[in-house]
Amino acid sequence: MNVGLRSSLTVEHALLGFLRQQPMHAYEMHLLLTQSKALGRVWHLKQSHLYALLARLERVGYIVTTTEVQGNRPPRKVMSLTPSGWAAFESWLTTPVAHGRDFRLEFLAKLYFAIQGGSAVAMALVDRQRQACQTWIANLQAQAVGLERESTFDRLVLDFRISQMTATLAWLDRCTERLASPLS
Repeated sequence: MNVGLRSSLTVEHALLGFLRQQPMHAYEMHLLLTQSKALGRVWHLKQSHLYALLARLERVGYIVTTTEVQGNRPPRKVMSLTPSGWAAFESWLTTPVAHGRDFRLEFLAKLYFAIQGGSAVAMALVDRQRQACQTWIANLQAQAVGLERESTFDRLVLDFRISQMTATLAWLDRCTERLASPLS
């Protein structure tokens, strides 16, 4: 997948997504992140952490910074994506999350950017994720069969995971319905 970033760094990939929309400076990005319509309902990021993440993205070559002169005001650094940053973001966006626990942060961030790409992009992401969830459920059910008469706790853990994935599938179905409606 991405050589420069571990795949679990959702926040960094999301930052690439904001820069995919347009070049911007760090404070502008911080203001955008605080808005509920722009992932503010998903996660919160301190400004100092944002600057550290952006510096890391620049070190791995995913963004470049240019200095913009502002007359009497101090110059500001404007960031934009490099081709490798664009590719890393696109790869992240089109890959289903790897674990059920990744839905709360990573999948919702992916869905946010996929919706911006249009209904077809969002529907494709949801469909790929649905297929991954169906595979997870089948694997969990196969494991549960072997535990019928074994450990009660292990069976309850598998039952919990199966019910979580089943609920996630139902939610993905609602996503599909909403994305297909003209009000999306």
